[in-house]
Amino acid sequence: MPKLSTLLDEIDSGTVLLPEFQRGYVWNRDQVRGLMRSLYRSYPVGGLLMWETATSEVAVRGEITSGGVRQLLLDGQQRVTSLYGVVRGTPPPFFEGDPSAFTGLYFNVESEVFEFYRPTTMAEDPCWVSVTQLFREGLKPFFMTFTEHADKANTYLDRLNTLSQILQREFNVEKITGSDKSVDEVVDIFNRVNSGGTKLSKGDLALASLCAQWPPARQEMRDHLAVWKKAGFDFTLDWLLRNATAVARGRALFTALSSVQADEFERALTSSVAHIGTFLDAISGRLGLDHDRVLMGRYAIPVVSRLLELNGGRFTDAAHRDKVLYWYVHSALWGRFSGSTESYLQQDYDTVRDAGVDGLISTLERLRGGKLEVLPHDFDGSTRGSRFYPLLYLLTRVKGARDFGSGLELRAELLGKLTSLQVHHIFPKAYLRDHYDRSQVNAIANFCFLTQATNLEIGKRAPEEYFAEVEAKNPGVLASQWIPTDPALWTVDRYPDFLAARRELLAEAAQSFLEELRSGSQSVGESLQPLAVTETEPDDPRTLQIQAMIAELRDLGFAEPEVDTEITDPTSGRFLSMAEAFWPDGLQHGVGDPVILELDPDEADLPRLEELGYKVFTSVDALLGFVNNLNEAAAGITEAPEPAATSEPIDDDTTELETEFGSRVRALYDRARREAGYNATQFISMVANIGPLATAKKLLASRTISDGFSELWERGRIDLTVEALIIEPAFEALFTDAELDIARHRLTQFGYVPSSSAPTSSRPTRTSRDVSAPSNGSSTLASEKPEWNGQDWYVCLGEVNDSRNWDDARKYGFVSAGGGRWYSDTLKNLQFGDRVFVYVPKVGYVGAGTVAGSAAPADQATLEVDGKKVNFRSLDLVGPYTHEIDNPDPDEDYQEWIVPVVWERTVDRESALREAGLFANQHSACRLRDEHTLNRVTEFFGVTHGDRVIRTIQD
Repeated sequence: MPKLSTLLDEIDSGTVLLPEFQRGYVWNRDQVRGLMRSLYRSYPVGGLLMWETATSEVAVRGEITSGGVRQLLLDGQQRVTSLYGVVRGTPPPFFEGDPSAFTGLYFNVESEVFEFYRPTTMAEDPCWVSVTQLFREGLKPFFMTFTEHADKANTYLDRLNTLSQILQREFNVEKITGSDKSVDEVVDIFNRVNSGGTKLSKGDLALASLCAQWPPARQEMRDHLAVWKKAGFDFTLDWLLRNATAVARGRALFTALSSVQADEFERALTSSVAHIGTFLDAISGRLGLDHDRVLMGRYAIPVVSRLLELNGGRFTDAAHRDKVLYWYVHSALWGRFSGSTESYLQQDYDTVRDAGVDGLISTLERLRGGKLEVLPHDFDGSTRGSRFYPLLYLLTRVKGARDFGSGLELRAELLGKLTSLQVHHIFPKAYLRDHYDRSQVNAIANFCFLTQATNLEIGKRAPEEYFAEVEAKNPGVLASQWIPTDPALWTVDRYPDFLAARRELLAEAAQSFLEELRSGSQSVGESLQPLAVTETEPDDPRTLQIQAMIAELRDLGFAEPEVDTEITDPTSGRFLSMAEAFWPDGLQHGVGDPVILELDPDEADLPRLEELGYKVFTSVDALLGFVNNLNEAAAGITEAPEPAATSEPIDDDTTELETEFGSRVRALYDRARREAGYNATQFISMVANIGPLATAKKLLASRTISDGFSELWERGRIDLTVEALIIEPAFEALFTDAELDIARHRLTQFGYVPSSSAPTSSRPTRTSRDVSAPSNGSSTLASEKPEWNGQDWYVCLGEVNDSRNWDDARKYGFVSAGGGRWYSDTLKNLQFGDRVFVYVPKVGYVGAGTVAGSAAPADQATLEVDGKKVNFRSLDLVGPYTHEIDNPDPDEDYQEWIVPVVWERTVDRESALREAGLFANQHSACRLRDEHTLNRVTEFFGVTHGDRVIRTIQD
């Protein structure tokens, strides 16, 4: 049995190679950590399978230095590649994949764990040792490393020595030998032993044989795919091979390539690439289908490749091209190739050979009951995954749809090269959310395309507001977008009637254009230039949740999914699911079953999907939990309850506060089930396993919004989310400023404003609070408010992200707030002569003073300094008093607002009044009613309680 060091040397010498049919490297960092942990602890890690062959006819990857016997690695590629990368610090010669999966691995000599480098925790800690450095340089450089741990130095060095001995680990290698073994036989063996991964496809098998004759074949094909990807079209190797097979043999099965010689396949590939280019030019220039999202029915393209091959590589004329496009659009709309793809392809190859495009159209007509017709109900679908979404885009491009803002046709030559389009919800989602379900809100008939500038300008305005305005400015612009012009249909209560009317108009336009294509009556015209279509900023938790999930999985080393994808039955072509995300080759390319995220399970055929071998998840949390379990298992992590994170208490009754928080968390679960009809089973299970506070902190730490937040938002009950509970002042001490900021950001991002009276603490020192801010109408419990004395205000001077600073406010006499109207509007309620008590979160009450003027933006504000009016921006300030906002809302006010104050007494942070039971609130300003707090702050700052007389006391 060879040692690991010998295997790595054989890779360097070119003795151990990888057969070309092997797929690339797909492991992630947790799998690498798990492998190294197992080797360090002398656990079994499995054997290897090699194909020992002297033939030079087998296409391989790696450095071939000489002839003779070669060892082709069949099973164990992921393990061997990982070990080579960790030990050598560079990928092996046959590598294809992401090298970051094994780069930067460190070992902790104290805890004996493996982690990838994190400078914040490892840079100054000598216990973290680079594994690659150890293998490259040996133990000698580390003899002096542990001088600060003299009592443990020998133990640490022993552990490093154990780790370095991994190179002496012997691997059991089974070999396939015999000169009679063909590539097909070996591939069959490979598939049998590769039970943990996805089997090689029929295309892979065919390509393996071709690569033996023409080794550059796979790379040539990848190069062509890369060119198309750069142009905006994402195709697969199998799909391109399908086109080449159609050109070479006119057959749908890849087995037809078994009799094709290398030179013939090379010519067929060259021709098929040319035919695909011709067709992409046609659908882009004539139909406006210029990017991957709107590319309909891509499995119709091999039929077009066959047609062009039989027709000398070109369309006969413009009318012939249009007739082919007519067939192509209808074949895509009616799912011609969504069922038994190879059977239907072969039928159409034979038809195009015998009867050309007319025969293809006749076949479709027969299948559709004698007539190809687009009807209004065909536009009933929703989301961009619908087959009719590309048709809407097509109509927009070819029928002269105009922009609501400029009135110009949506053509690149008119709008300019830098202009991009966006999908616009005609009735804003926020406008419909409380009245209609998700599928109605995202109906295709509620979509249109506008320039990005116009889409932002319209924002969330209701149609009854802006339709008349844009029509008056640009007469006919509504009709150009197939918008019903009857104002009675522009109101939210008539939304279903609006959709029905617009579907009529869209169907009529589609049918008219498609008949023009068939007849060839409008075949001559200017070619359409491509337009960019950019994503709009998500304005609902579900979309944001999915985007964050995809980003998180990408960072963990998993594959990029297809989004908003229609899944059909491969046998019957029947619709099974509109997947929010779909991994056709598994979460890791070539490993495991295909994965579907389906968030509307009632609209999908889950039993059939599972019968077909799909792994289906119906929530983002469930999918992320599955991935987390996979990674923990791969890394060898033993699952244990997470300890509840703690933060600095403000008094000695933190345990009581945590207990109260836990009671409120469980009450949220009960209320969500009772009042909103949402049973948060996964949430309450988490609470039971790790505790309420740890659950809250875990939800805040996740970059992805939870299922519960998304579900409660859709039910209009964000007030029942954990985030809404977290920001209650009573529980402020349990969370860090960063955690509170995350909670507030999530809530305000989706329009939530806490009600004026949150449920009160059971402790008698807390009373209900008044907040001078608009209510969102949520049904949080109300309680009686003490009467306000007409003068005293609570002001919160938050120092989150260092955007403002108490030292500045104290020195120059002001309070401030900003970063959005939610923060600044309450501050604007302060009037000349009002008394303010200033509270800094996590610090306490720091000042008392009298308002000396009205609120003004920081760029315009002036303060009296040494008897002179001074512009605020000219002061020597610690804080920036500006706010950098990602993806800002053009209708929002992010300015910092300044209110001048004459201080009566202030203290530094260390001397602040901070004790249990004092009132605090997340709003920038609100009326101070709490009697206990008023008594304490007036006593502390030495001011009179009950009137406007303030006794000045020196600091």
